[in-house]
Amino acid sequence: MGATEAPPALKLGVQDAIAGLALSTEAHWNQTEEDWRIFLRDGIVFGIRDGARLVATAALLPYSGNNAWISMVLVSATHRRRGLATRLVDACLDTARKNGLTSWLDATPDGAAVYGPLGFTPTLQLRRLKLARPARAEAPPLSLATLDALAMRDRRASGFDRTALLSAFAQRPGSRIVGTDGAIALLRDGRTARHIGPLLADDTAAALALVDSIVRSETSPLLLDAVASQAAFLEGLTASGWTVERPFQRMRFGPATVTGKESPFAVAGPEFG
Repeated sequence: MGATEAPPALKLGVQDAIAGLALSTEAHWNQTEEDWRIFLRDGIVFGIRDGARLVATAALLPYSGNNAWISMVLVSATHRRRGLATRLVDACLDTARKNGLTSWLDATPDGAAVYGPLGFTPTLQLRRLKLARPARAEAPPLSLATLDALAMRDRRASGFDRTALLSAFAQRPGSRIVGTDGAIALLRDGRTARHIGPLLADDTAAALALVDSIVRSETSPLLLDAVASQAAFLEGLTASGWTVERPFQRMRFGPATVTGKESPFAVAGPEFG
């Protein structure tokens, strides 16, 4: 594909999950094949191919209340700086506009510099943290919580009804919905690390106590996408060995249609919101 050519942006299907996974793996992201299947089954994923090879993607995942999440904006290293990501994000925005949807995304600092001029407005900030080697210790078993309890609390925090997404997460092998007094979280497998989120809690102490209980029950590396405004929570995590990997800036394109009644301590991930 020459630099001046304009390959078509195509809608992808569930048969493209493995090809999408190859792109996110090249970028060292934590997505699994099942994550890709959620976007391909429940959302709209645009892609660009070079011959038979998928070289760029962007996804639009609808939520309730006329909202949708833009994510999985990926371009293979061999095809960058050709405007492919911009074309695919434009395709997502055009689809959202035609369907009356407000679009959201979580951008890296470089991405935020691109999305701002397109009309995206910054909202909250996130910090991705990693615990490379949980120090498993003897601990009482974690109390399991229900999907209904998690979905209700998640809806109160985000303003979106994401029962279908959380149910898909919870049904995977290895997933757990866990809770302590005043806190609840979902724990699921990723490609290279287990992911904690969303995490909702009454206060910082309850949030940190639940994370500590999860850490003591795990042996795999852990990831968590914390809300930056929860400063005491972030300080507690870093003091206990978590390291900040990168920031993300949540941004919105279009009018605000929902308002959360509480702030989460950690989100489901930049790809899901």
